[in-house]
Amino acid sequence: MEKVMVVDDDEGIRCLYEQVLTDDGYEVILACDGLEAVEIFKKVKPNIVILDIRMPGMDGIELLGKVLDMDRKLPVIINSAYSMYKNNFLTWMADAYIIKSSDLTELKLKIRELLDPKKK
Repeated sequence: MEKVMVVDDDEGIRCLYEQVLTDDGYEVILACDGLEAVEIFKKVKPNIVILDIRMPGMDGIELLGKVLDMDRKLPVIINSAYSMYKNNFLTWMADAYIIKSSDLTELKLKIRELLDPKKK
């Protein structure tokens, strides 16, 4: 079973993503901020990471750098409510940048695409 790590400071988002992605057959690992995500990442290796940008403690851009330092090949999706960060060149290190929406279709398709590139 593929492991999806969701890093977001909004508990409602974490719960929604956990329910939807679990229903899609993924094992979901949750972290409420970048610091917690780094600690979890040291113990559990996800197959993909979905992260928010604006979080207390360590923001998503800093977390992106730390995650890629630990595993350069790990697919990372930035999932933010703020489109303005899309132009920040540091976010270009991510495999995808998806604006948060109540419709998770785009996010789910991108997860599938990144986990199985042959199905593009």
